[in-house]
Amino acid sequence: MATNLAIDPDLLERALQVSGERTKRAAVTTALREFIARREQRHVADLLGKLEWDESFDYKAERSRRK
Repeated sequence: MATNLAIDPDLLERALQVSGERTKRAAVTTALREFIARREQRHVADLLGKLEWDESFDYKAERSRRK
């Protein structure tokens, strides 16, 4: 899907430098993927302290059971 965007040229140049990508398209794609990954991680972090843990669960025993 072709999309025209007005992107700050200085920002785009910096993204090219720090990403090591060779094209503007690759730099923008990398930036979007990293943005999405960070936002998804934030949602996981929001769950900290909100989940109930079964204190009797022995994860080490479960690991050895799968062998």
